Amino acid sequence: MAPLSRAPASAVDADRIRTAPLLRRHEAGPILRGRDFPAAARIQRVFNSGIVKHEGRYVMACRVEDRALRNQIWIAESDDGYRFVPRPHPVPVPTDDPEFAEYTAGMYYDPRVTRIDDTFYLMHAAHSGHGCRLSLMQTRDFETFEWLGFVSEPDNRNGVLFPEKIGGLYARLDRPNTGGNFGDIWISYSPDLRFWGKSRCVLRNADVRWAWTKIGPGAVPIRTEAGWLNLFHGVRTQCAQHYVYSLGVALHDLEDPSRIVAVCKEAILEPEEDYELVGQTPSVVFTSGAVVEEDGEVKVYYGGADTVQCVATTTVRELLDACRHL
Repeated sequence: MAPLSRAPASAVDADRIRTAPLLRRHEAGPILRGRDFPAAARIQRVFNSGIVKHEGRYVMACRVEDRALRNQIWIAESDDGYRFVPRPHPVPVPTDDPEFAEYTAGMYYDPRVTRIDDTFYLMHAAHSGHGCRLSLMQTRDFETFEWLGFVSEPDNRNGVLFPEKIGGLYARLDRPNTGGNFGDIWISYSPDLRFWGKSRCVLRNADVRWAWTKIGPGAVPIRTEAGWLNLFHGVRTQCAQHYVYSLGVALHDLEDPSRIVAVCKEAILEPEEDYELVGQTPSVVFTSGAVVEEDGEVKVYYGGADTVQCVATTTVRELLDACRHL
């Protein structure tokens, strides 16, 4: 990746990041809607999509819902990161596998796409009457996909793999939902991507003032010279049990990502536009993916109101500054 400059701890920098918008929405608004998919599929919503750059193109693993509320993962591609064209058919899944069928019940969603060496891994939520689990697929070309199995017990979601091994082990962030303090971000490690352990809580929702209800991992962690940037979502509860989903950023230690170096004290993106405030789930901005360009620009892809797919831009330096000074 491109070399990064370390931002000086100065009042000038602090003033700058307090007044300038940290994430700048795409001027055209949503970049994908349900109507952009093949008409026969009857897709009405696309949101919370994972993304990666592959052979110079942006490849998005979209969460889509049809009019019967069936969830699918659908690949869409782009040359510029803004104008996406969906493929004719969704990603195939092993619906004839008894284990997959029982523990998904047709609900698999919110994929995060991580490249490790020459393989792309799609970690996604799988929901059934047994609760929510993490499931894992892999591909090398986004043409042929292999389901690797379930990689968590219920109830767990928001799983995202680090793009490289940590101390010789695969690592992931996730959000367990049972026992203890609900709504925190955890880290776990694995020798083979199938069996996970060494789990520990790394960031508590109680430590994120603007997200006192729950938090969860979002995009694939971004490696920088200063540490791993973790773009996460945070939720606060307003009157009448109304959830508001916003985005935040934390900085994890490079060698030991279970250690938090800094957390931005403010949300970096809140639902403000009509397409974020009104939809299937009002007042939601939720990220599952980001792309870091060679010049340090970061395209943050997020779902708006669980209805449309959106993107906003920032830079690695701005995210680091926000962690250090806000």
